[in-house]
Amino acid sequence: MDSSFPFRKKTPDELLEEVKRDQKGKLTIYIGSAPGVGKTFRMLQEAHERKQAGVDVVIGLIETHGRAETKALIEGLEIVPLQNMVYKGRTFQELDIDAIIERAPGVVLIDELAHTNIPGSRNNKRYQDVLDVLDKGIDVISAVNIQHLESLHDHIQQITGVAVRERVPDFILQSASEILLIDVTPEILQQRLKAGKIYHSSKIQQSLMHFFTLNNLSALREIALREVADDVDERLEKSHVLTGSEAPTTSERILVCVQNNANAEMLIRRGWRIAKRLNAPLYVLHIIQNNSSANPHWQELCEQFNAIFIKEKKLDRTVPAAISDVTKRYRITQLILGQSARSRWEEIFKGSIVNTMMRHMTGVDIHIVADKRNE
Repeated sequence: MDSSFPFRKKTPDELLEEVKRDQKGKLTIYIGSAPGVGKTFRMLQEAHERKQAGVDVVIGLIETHGRAETKALIEGLEIVPLQNMVYKGRTFQELDIDAIIERAPGVVLIDELAHTNIPGSRNNKRYQDVLDVLDKGIDVISAVNIQHLESLHDHIQQITGVAVRERVPDFILQSASEILLIDVTPEILQQRLKAGKIYHSSKIQQSLMHFFTLNNLSALREIALREVADDVDERLEKSHVLTGSEAPTTSERILVCVQNNANAEMLIRRGWRIAKRLNAPLYVLHIIQNNSSANPHWQELCEQFNAIFIKEKKLDRTVPAAISDVTKRYRITQLILGQSARSRWEEIFKGSIVNTMMRHMTGVDIHIVADKRNE
């Protein structure tokens, strides 16, 4: 048999990883730019389509938010009862993972992927519930809005002025077998809001003035479209569809420097966005000085973003010299720094940290990320 493309033979580890992936359930995610675009509605439509095709489909959890059209689509689908959780004297209902696993359907619908579970639940976050179900070989259909993506947190807050508390790590989207964008124009979304199809009437006016402005909705829509387009490109590269050979590699290496300030998490997220676009490894550096300690949450973010966290002792070097040593050791090509904490007078008398960095290294691009609070 004549082959037009040279394919690399897979290693035993790669073959084992493939077998493990095949044994897991497949994740389908409906993603939208904002509440009300119709993600849950489309999930339920797909559930009916699969059921008609003979697939064993159940509902694990669906949030209708009081929308009559969405609620009507639940009819005819089997529902796995939720479990009651008591917290601070009140009873809440959460997803019953054990009941779903025992029922062992072909597909389960689990809405609101970014939801935080009630304390005492099996997992802290619903996306962790979804991972447990997938591990049992059950396919999952879920939904999330673009503003809940961890790496976009700072960007979304800058655009909308809203700090989204419930977030999902980016690897969840990357592990999905299929991502489907539900796209609605900002004008239609506002019409739905005014008609009471998204929030209760008491929240409509406030929403129109804040989160649901045309500018915000347009920006969120653009971000969602770009995110899904980037995901498609990555999948094409990984499957070698474009060339039939190895996915292109990069010699870029990204290093983010963080210190104990409020900007650190934003810098890590920014670094990951750059690294993702360049298909480059990400490193996060904290210089330990005067017995300082790294924030544990930085390590958590690094794990989410598959970044290498480096803790470097300052010793008898200056901070720029310590950073420079790390860039040489890891062959860094792009360095991301936060805005200097020094005042203008300090920079005059002590020198600019950025200028010092530039004198210490060559062949490294330096990105300075402004602290938005000080603009």
